Amino acid sequence: MKTFKKIVFWVFVSFAIIQFVPIDTTNKPVSKSENFIDVKKSPPKVAELLRNACYDCHSNETVYPKYAYIAPFSWSVKDHVNEGREHLNFSVWQSYNKELKESMLKKALQTLQNKTMPLPAYIVYHDKANLSDAERTILAQYFEEILKTKSY
Repeated sequence: MKTFKKIVFWVFVSFAIIQFVPIDTTNKPVSKSENFIDVKKSPPKVAELLRNACYDCHSNETVYPKYAYIAPFSWSVKDHVNEGREHLNFSVWQSYNKELKESMLKKALQTLQNKTMPLPAYIVYHDKANLSDAERTILAQYFEEILKTKSY
């Protein structure tokens, strides 16, 4: 029993100590001349869907939830945000070249159609990100139109 108590004690001590390892939750400034929604003059419904389902991980407008300030969950959230921004960052859309924009839109379209985005773990805590089939179709048609007209 003494060993169990020691283990529990050290687990709590470790948990308390890791709270002092903060994550950087600072978002870079967003320029309307670079931001996808502003540049594309996206319709209000599309803008709302993108903000609700995509922008927390794929823009510099991340709204960190309360659990994102508790280690080790904070590390996972920050890792997901960093990875999401690496693949596609809507806040710097205009800085991408045409080939990259086309590739990103095709991948975004594919993930929408395959229902691999937003991530299931994200949807659990963000009801608005749980896109219905109709909402997925709205976004898919929007991306398809941009791809078709090559107006990325």
